[in-house]
Amino acid sequence: MDSLTLFCTASFIVAGGLYWFVCILGSAEQKGRRAHHLSGGSISHEKVQDKYKQYWTFFRRPKEIETADKVPAFVDTFYNLVTDIYEWGWGQSFHFSPSIPGKSHLDATKAHEQMAVDLLGVKPGDKILDAGCGVGGPMRAIAAHSGANVVGITINEYQVERARIHNKKAGLDSLCEVVCGNFLEMPFADNTFDGVYSIEATCHAPKLEEVYAEIYRVLKPGSLYVSYEWVTTELFRADDSEHVEIIQGIERGDALPGLRHYSDIAEIAKNVGFEIVKEKDLAKPPSKPWWTRLKMGRIAYWRNHIVVTVLSALGIAPKGTVDVHEMLFKTADYLTRGGDTGIFTPMHMILCRKPKN
Repeated sequence: MDSLTLFCTASFIVAGGLYWFVCILGSAEQKGRRAHHLSGGSISHEKVQDKYKQYWTFFRRPKEIETADKVPAFVDTFYNLVTDIYEWGWGQSFHFSPSIPGKSHLDATKAHEQMAVDLLGVKPGDKILDAGCGVGGPMRAIAAHSGANVVGITINEYQVERARIHNKKAGLDSLCEVVCGNFLEMPFADNTFDGVYSIEATCHAPKLEEVYAEIYRVLKPGSLYVSYEWVTTELFRADDSEHVEIIQGIERGDALPGLRHYSDIAEIAKNVGFEIVKEKDLAKPPSKPWWTRLKMGRIAYWRNHIVVTVLSALGIAPKGTVDVHEMLFKTADYLTRGGDTGIFTPMHMILCRKPKN
């Protein structure tokens, strides 16, 4: 084989490999976004890095945030920065679920979502609310499973756009509606919904009682609300420096104004008027660890980081995308450590009822 042929063959292999990583490789579960489509959401290309720096400065010490009224705006910025990366590297459901032996991550995720709506006991045709719907992965699974009409609300306009595209592609746009808004001030009338759920979303609220009070207001009397909450567990020790480092790492990397302790959740729900039907940490045995997916994904993270670095260098991905991806990589490590030590759970389930009277 002469040198020219060898060079051409090598070039073809390299070009083919690059095309596979950049253009073909989609998310780990459902190809909702491709690498060469990575963007800053609603943030213009040239402002992504500046917005990332502003975000990082704001959430550097979450529990010391004094301007809680600015939290929603920075949560919106966070999801502009991470939505495409989440879709590309994780899938359309931005949450965790217990591992199920013999089942894929996608199947485990759907089962976790379907359990939420099963707890609500809704019927086909009922109208339910997804409080903090993201790009609508759970919404679509729940609508298809239950036959209920699902209205999702997210603070991020870009996620509304992505969710509507996915709903239409899935043929579920007749059952799924998406609204842009703040779940602390929802644009719905009192007593509107036959059920409400939130999956790992209310952790972004500076005060949990504010979002719970809004959900209580829009829920019909006698109906149920279920939430999967991010909390510290009974094993967390505030005087343990390693524990504090882990929790602060999770808070900084996930736009959280401060994680709450599991024991606070039911009390807050009662204070706004809810009756507590059931409370359980869905991550505890016999459930299999939710964080194994993060451990198994380390090779994928490094592979994706190389792709993001190349795309950023070429100007295809916005400047600052590498910083965002690196932040998420570090946050995945903190989440894994939180799971390994048992001091953190992303699925403390609470089921509440709004009294009939």
